[in-house]
Amino acid sequence: MKKVIGTEKKPIKLWLDDAEDAALAQARNLANLPFTFKHVAIMPDSHPGYGMPIGGVLATEDVVIPNAVGVDIGCGMCAVRTSLPAIEQSQLKTILGAREAQKGIRGVIPLGFKRHKKAQDKALMPDIERLADVKHSQVEKHFSAGLKQLGTLGGGNHFIEIQQGSDGHIWLMVHSGSRNLGLQIARHYNQMAKKMNTKWNSSVPEKWDLAFLPLESSKGRDYLLEMQFCVDFALANRQLMMTRVQEVITDVIPEVEFAPLINIAHNYAAMEHHFGKNVIVHRKGATRARLGEYGIIPGSQGSQSFIVTGKGNPESFSSCSHGAGRVLGRKQAQRVLDLAEQQKILDDLGVLHALRGKWGLDEAPGAYKDITQVMANQTDLVNIEVCLTPLAVVKG
Repeated sequence: MKKVIGTEKKPIKLWLDDAEDAALAQARNLANLPFTFKHVAIMPDSHPGYGMPIGGVLATEDVVIPNAVGVDIGCGMCAVRTSLPAIEQSQLKTILGAREAQKGIRGVIPLGFKRHKKAQDKALMPDIERLADVKHSQVEKHFSAGLKQLGTLGGGNHFIEIQQGSDGHIWLMVHSGSRNLGLQIARHYNQMAKKMNTKWNSSVPEKWDLAFLPLESSKGRDYLLEMQFCVDFALANRQLMMTRVQEVITDVIPEVEFAPLINIAHNYAAMEHHFGKNVIVHRKGATRARLGEYGIIPGSQGSQSFIVTGKGNPESFSSCSHGAGRVLGRKQAQRVLDLAEQQKILDDLGVLHALRGKWGLDEAPGAYKDITQVMANQTDLVNIEVCLTPLAVVKG
């Protein structure tokens, strides 16, 4: 931990020295909520979000805050170690494939806003029967669309990456979430919370964008059920993409074997026991890091990523960062970064990268914080097990 701010109703504990003013202002809002438990934890990759800073961990008593989870519910990482000690550039290019070729990763996994033309196997989806008691279920409303988005990457900072591990193995990594399904559930329940808070004359200022739902209310219970469905859908989405990546690799290198999947989500809320009490822990751009628990902390497409194990630090509610974190906003990155310069950084590293045009500068290496500093700031939260160097990247 780097410092503690004690001027608000609850302390703010920070794992970085250079928090942006906007992110700090949002953290102060969290610390002054009437139902915040113990303190607010801000991870070393933190930057401003909507209502709550990305890289924020908030524990609450008796309420859940949809906007403290965010719109990409269940977004997270999965990683698989392969038996391959190395991989040739020619093999990488074949594995990546082309969008139009209907083979290779780019051919079998829809990217960006694209989805499958046909619905995927319903058996791969989470069990919708668990939502039988939810009135006006938003998941049920968007379920059919979700079947066509299962196994799709999305855009923004989502990626598929092939990496060289410090353990002498090639690794595969996928970063994606719950696609439009999570977005629709998040928007619906946030709007519902705002309406209810206005009706109650809530003491939480509307401008904070932290409207809440009581856990004892039907809408609070419904949100938690539908949110968890989205978390499970996001995992199913990553699993299907990982399966198809493995199939592509096996077509090129038949003798390859794959270790079990490591998975971790970083946008969700869950009931957990901390400091002697059961509370709802919101992690928005933060991952759980219980003692000995495996996790994944990605860098940018021009820097290392890390397989880690948690230290179970109670001060962070057993959490750690979810990545490097942005140093430039998306539009800001497109304005100030030089495309040729950023491409050269990746080319010099030998990365088969996804930076093809100025529109992609929001995902350039220069848009992100120094991952080595981020990791140095959380040595009390995680142990590094494997360092992963990017070889090839697929993005929307």
